[in-house]
Amino acid sequence: MTGALIILAVVVLVGAILYIHHRVTDKDEVAIEEVREPQLQDEQCCGMHIVCEKDSLLTAVSPEIIYYDDEELDVYKGRKADEYDSAEIDQFREVLLTLLPQDIAGWGRSIQLRGIELPIEVREELLMIVAEARQKQA
Repeated sequence: MTGALIILAVVVLVGAILYIHHRVTDKDEVAIEEVREPQLQDEQCCGMHIVCEKDSLLTAVSPEIIYYDDEELDVYKGRKADEYDSAEIDQFREVLLTLLPQDIAGWGRSIQLRGIELPIEVREELLMIVAEARQKQA
């Protein structure tokens, strides 16, 4: 019985030490993030952070709709991502693959603003291309 109590006491003590250590290091990480954040907001857009209008895929960032010679895609407005057939998916993919690299993120924003839901496969390809471009910039 005393052996079990000793083991329980050691486990509780180690748990308390780990909890205190976690709380102390977590506060330090939050403080570091608070120091870094204002610097990113003051700098000119570099394309490496999520609030950058240049590469952000968020529709609220840039409300302007820009067409990338893809007006034919407007017929798909309101259609769900899983309702496209293979020919229609290829039509989206063709537009995506013929875009200039610097236009890809803007095209994604434009599609969202126009109320067009990309086919699942093309959306995954778009996100992969944008992520690769951001990695190359880093």
